[in-house]
Amino acid sequence: MIGIGYDVHCFAKGRKLVLGGVEIPHELGLDGHSDADVLCHALADALLGAMGEPDIGHFFPPGDPACAGISSLRILEKCRDLLREKELRIINVDGTVIAEAPKILPHREAMQKRIGKALGIKPGQVGIKATTNERMGFLGRGEGIAAMAVAQVEDDSDIPF
Repeated sequence: MIGIGYDVHCFAKGRKLVLGGVEIPHELGLDGHSDADVLCHALADALLGAMGEPDIGHFFPPGDPACAGISSLRILEKCRDLLREKELRIINVDGTVIAEAPKILPHREAMQKRIGKALGIKPGQVGIKATTNERMGFLGRGEGIAAMAVAQVEDDSDIPF
């Protein structure tokens, strides 16, 4: 089973920039109810889609005070738990960050480790890439960051957790 996910947040002053569970030095963070980690959000939606579940807003409503400032790695942990309940196993996840800045490559390995740990998979099962929007549109003007992701899961009912 395969799912896709997409997320986008605009930049905001006075917030930390968190991508893939890693705090990245940057003059602006992303605006959102949680830590606004677009990569983790896109990955979560891809996993939820592969399971046939609603999007992350169903499990972590944006207006819920309990979700304010939550680490998006917790959202991925919830996805992991749902997968286990459904006796599904992650084959791999793959995400692309779309931003003019900052550079993602220096943080890629740390992101793979944190995402892998949250999902209970090996870092090698976590693909992370980045691209720009060629200075077109709101992403190209540096107004925010987007991410898209895919996830593949399979039935794992024969393996006990």
